[in-house]
Amino acid sequence: MHSPTQPPVPEPLARLRPSLQWALLIALSVLFAGLLEGARLPAALLVGPMMAAIVCGTNGARMRVPQPAFGAAQTIVGCLVAASIEPEILSAFLDDWPLFLLAVIATVCASSFLGYLISRWKVLPGTTAVWGSAPGAATAMVLMADAFGADARLVAFMQYLRVIFVSVAAALIARMFVDTSDVEAPALIWFPDIDGPAFAATILVAVAGGSLGYLLRLPSPYFLGTMMLGATVHLGAGITMQLPEWLLAISYALVGWSIGLNFNRAILRHATRALRQIVLSILALMVFCGGLAWLLVLLLDIDPLTAYLATSPGGMDSVAIIAAASDTVNISFIMALQMVRFLFVLIFGPPISRLVARRIGG
Repeated sequence: MHSPTQPPVPEPLARLRPSLQWALLIALSVLFAGLLEGARLPAALLVGPMMAAIVCGTNGARMRVPQPAFGAAQTIVGCLVAASIEPEILSAFLDDWPLFLLAVIATVCASSFLGYLISRWKVLPGTTAVWGSAPGAATAMVLMADAFGADARLVAFMQYLRVIFVSVAAALIARMFVDTSDVEAPALIWFPDIDGPAFAATILVAVAGGSLGYLLRLPSPYFLGTMMLGATVHLGAGITMQLPEWLLAISYALVGWSIGLNFNRAILRHATRALRQIVLSILALMVFCGGLAWLLVLLLDIDPLTAYLATSPGGMDSVAIIAAASDTVNISFIMALQMVRFLFVLIFGPPISRLVARRIGG
């Protein structure tokens, strides 16, 4: 109940019809995603709609993404992750697997410790900071964090803020070793020719994987069920999946809206108050990973840019684009270390979260 001296803050969108609220949300999503794409910032197709949804949610919008649509979007993200796991990554991993595991475990331990400190100091509630600090797999961490009881809104805030920090830093450091000024991300083809068998395989994997995850009662069932089934058929049977850009854009928007529309002014104020600690934890993790890169240079005699991009804690898409700009870096090594860490976090994120929850008594 508001006191007479503190009248309720007006929420202008609460008076609009749902159809107008949706129209505004879509328009803002297109605008924000376009601006982020123009600035070459990563994950624009997800972060843009999420920002638009936060604006609408904190101004009184009451609409929500239907649960079946959100589940379908998660299955497409699961297909995307499964399709990105290639056999070449395994061979690159086997060549230097002890150092790979050491680098991955060290990074995950450092990020988990930073998340533990933020949780212990009551900066963020529960295990939210642990999920938010997890290196890489930003979208997957947000989806899984929600399934394990963490605040997905604050996890998303931490994850995508770090993705932006890391991607900008990687681009700046890359310019010390190679001129990337003329390198652009591949042009987006929104409506490619549909490969019938590959697209059908994607839909079948999404439907079957989501159903399997639900029946097995997996955490984040639609994402994890689809990812596991998709990886099995992709690596085991060599089945190719097609994920056209329009399908990814719709799925990213649904995920971003589902997160952003749950923001309110109180949670936004909380995120703003924690901004300084979150930024410091991001910078600390980046410095730690820079130290790991330096050790890889000494131990493996690889070039500094390869080492830095391989250990960079997030922004895998941006790292791949930057790596492609140089003829001197070892792209297989970079993507293998990034993917191994990605899979490690997916597998061990839940038990690490439970361990921290026990430690902080939450």
